[in-house]
Amino acid sequence: MSDALSALRLPWKVKLMLTAIAVGTDICCRSDVSVNRFLSNLLDLKSPPLKKPKNGIKSFDVTVDSSRNLWFRLYASTSEFTSESLPLIVYFHGGGFVYMAPDSKLLDDFCQRLSREIPAVVISVNYRLAPEHRCPCQYEDAFDVLKFIDDGGSAIEGFPANIDLKRCFLAGDSAGGNIAHHAILKSADHEFRELEIIGVISIQPFFGGEQETESERKLIKAPLSTKDRTDWYWKAFLPEGSDRDHPSVNIFGPNSVDISKVRFPAIKVLVGGLDPLIDWQKRYYEGLKRSGKEAYLTEYPNAFHSFYGFPELAEWRLFIKDVTDFVADQCLKKSS
Repeated sequence: MSDALSALRLPWKVKLMLTAIAVGTDICCRSDVSVNRFLSNLLDLKSPPLKKPKNGIKSFDVTVDSSRNLWFRLYASTSEFTSESLPLIVYFHGGGFVYMAPDSKLLDDFCQRLSREIPAVVISVNYRLAPEHRCPCQYEDAFDVLKFIDDGGSAIEGFPANIDLKRCFLAGDSAGGNIAHHAILKSADHEFRELEIIGVISIQPFFGGEQETESERKLIKAPLSTKDRTDWYWKAFLPEGSDRDHPSVNIFGPNSVDISKVRFPAIKVLVGGLDPLIDWQKRYYEGLKRSGKEAYLTEYPNAFHSFYGFPELAEWRLFIKDVTDFVADQCLKKSS
């Protein structure tokens, strides 16, 4: 793994962006586990919703609960007269539970591409951030957005008429992958009226534990996802006094709950060979399989943490195809 990391050759624009993100996050993370929000907001370039369609995609924002700034951005095709129904992807963004929002430019660009390429209606959720709002606030926000959609949110003006709530997927990258897992657990005993979750797209999900893994030891120079950063994020996210074997972090660890009898849709776990978190992500997949869940694993050997945000990379096209195929396969199973 370390040899592959040293051999990694990236376009200069990608290198520059990775460096800027790393430096920006580090200078905003204080030693007392607080965040310089003024500076982080200044560095986080924002994109407004698309008032005019862009490459066949339109977007707009919907407020769920203004008291906690819970809202989402919806992306959909501008083809108003198509008879083809589209699946819904409810997306939870990464950023260590600490950074980013649906209107962050990097995330906004990614969700536009996702909606266009799948194709699907994409809802990108703005959940509360740590450390101002610790676990389980993020899980509660995710679940409340699902209930909002199910309780008639889709009747809001502008919602695509061809959205198929019976073909709903939860998706998330990094911390968002963690949130998607726990949103499924919170939804397990809830009877939705219209919404039916048939799949989870887990992109380099953020999990961990007290025990250091081989990938964490060997990939100490990997882009973005360093041990120091992930440790800081866990301290900011977890309830005071908790360690990394908390069940929110170590899904199948010593304090975990048995999910073998929990309703859990098919899940696609996508991992990168140059991500220090890969061993935890593989343990997650293996735990799902042991629990009797329909789980699939795809590994991109030369992919680092957050590679999916860079369409310049060869792995990006493979990633899009794998996600598209998974969505199509689960939709076909649903209709058969």
